[in-house]
Amino acid sequence: MEIRVSLREANQRFSRYVRAAEQGNVVVITRRGQPVARLVAEPQTHSLSPEQMEARLRTRARMRRGYPLGGVRIDRTDLHERGAG
Repeated sequence: MEIRVSLREANQRFSRYVRAAEQGNVVVITRRGQPVARLVAEPQTHSLSPEQMEARLRTRARMRRGYPLGGVRIDRTDLHERGAG
């Protein structure tokens, strides 16, 4: 489906029209009623190799566990007691 919008409308609601393009629509941007640009989504043909997929899964698991940053854990009451003194 083709959607025609003015340049001003496209500028104000850009993310809406990007989503429309991702859903398969062609967004034609006009200036003074004349088409000046077309917004279309890139075909998603990139797929990960098995090694890349394994690395991605390892990274996500690591992120879920979190990273130790060291230091001392301070709760809210301790924080306020130190500042009051």
